[in-house]
Amino acid sequence: MSGGTALDAAGVPDTPLAALAARRCRPGAPRLTAAEIAAEVAALPGWTFDGRGIEKTFAFADWRETIAFVNALAWIAQRENHHPDLAVHYARCVVRFSTHDAGGVTENDVACAARVERLFA
Repeated sequence: MSGGTALDAAGVPDTPLAALAARRCRPGAPRLTAAEIAAEVAALPGWTFDGRGIEKTFAFADWRETIAFVNALAWIAQRENHHPDLAVHYARCVVRFSTHDAGGVTENDVACAARVERLFA
């Protein structure tokens, strides 16, 4: 493809974000190091790492848009059996991932954050 983003075999843009979103959650994923998290979060626009979890605030025009996003996110989280902490407000939603069993951020958190990011895009 000339002049644009390359596509994978499924027609999905071949980007670091797409690669993260393509990962499947797996039980017992180990906690990532701070350096690994920093490298992964670099592909997640607007996401931050505070030492215990990764988080992003998504802004919307109104309540309806916010709840539509939350419902779509809930479907993804249930399918992966990996559920974020959510703070839902009128026109924004704060999404936070960390794996309690691992005591921090795992590859599952990063993969789910990438799926949420693609949902919002």
